[in-house]
Amino acid sequence: MKPELLLTRLLYAPTLAELERDFTVHKLWLAKDPGALLRELSERVRVVVTSGLAGFSPAQMDALPGLELIASYGNPHSGLVDLAAAKARGVIVTNTPDSITQTVADIALGIVIATMRRITEGDRFVRAGRWLSGPLAPGRDLAGKTCGIVGLGRIGREIARRVEVCGMSVCYHGPHRKDDVPYPYFPDLEAMAREVDCLVVMCPLTPATRDLVNPRVIDALRPESFLVNIARGPVVNQEALIAALKEKRIAGAGLDVFWDEPRVPAELMTMDNVVLSPHLGSATLEIREERGRKLLANLRAYFAGKPVLNSMS
Repeated sequence: MKPELLLTRLLYAPTLAELERDFTVHKLWLAKDPGALLRELSERVRVVVTSGLAGFSPAQMDALPGLELIASYGNPHSGLVDLAAAKARGVIVTNTPDSITQTVADIALGIVIATMRRITEGDRFVRAGRWLSGPLAPGRDLAGKTCGIVGLGRIGREIARRVEVCGMSVCYHGPHRKDDVPYPYFPDLEAMAREVDCLVVMCPLTPATRDLVNPRVIDALRPESFLVNIARGPVVNQEALIAALKEKRIAGAGLDVFWDEPRVPAELMTMDNVVLSPHLGSATLEIREERGRKLLANLRAYFAGKPVLNSMS
């Protein structure tokens, strides 16, 4: 009999196929009554497979008293797997460490260019046959403009390198000045927003950064400025951003993340000056395949009675 496990959400198809080949997979996201499924499996399932964006809560852990392992496809974000709660219950937590720095920085640059140069709007313009009636209004050059980066960690630094190649100057905001970079530092985010042509948000979501880009920061942007969010939806005040776009108080926005993914506000859907991207930051085949290999390696080691490869505990 194949070992049983509980899967919390849909995964990359080849990885899911391997899971279903080697294990009996119970799919929590398809259950009409997830609580009832947890109760049904409470005495049988020792392993949960989740993702960095789905996690597994302490209450869900309590529903599976025999739980021994939470295997995450990706790295759990923003406390979505409570490591302290897992440790207190004797539950091992594994992840699939990978390097998404270059991948996310690439998509950030792509969205900056698409937003400022109106690439996705141009695509819709051509497909609708509107080019026959005249040209699309011009976009904005990147060269000579200033890019303000919120969060100059590993990914933020790679974004800075990329926009510099496009001729932009860089400044940044974060909790601390970085002594090893030449870029101007703004301890006051509002002050930085007043100076930039494009504000790129690339910081982790924490209690301190939730609503960091608040109405005052958005109001500080100029009518010719753009906002790009590659971080997490709740870092940017969504209502204030929508209002600023509607009232043309900023030139446009590029969004790879949203408050309630995959649900996107209808107002954003109708705006030509907004680039909407379905959380593509780390969405490459290479990253998906690497995570799948590591997830399966952790599971196979556990069921073979061997130490897991990527313990977070």
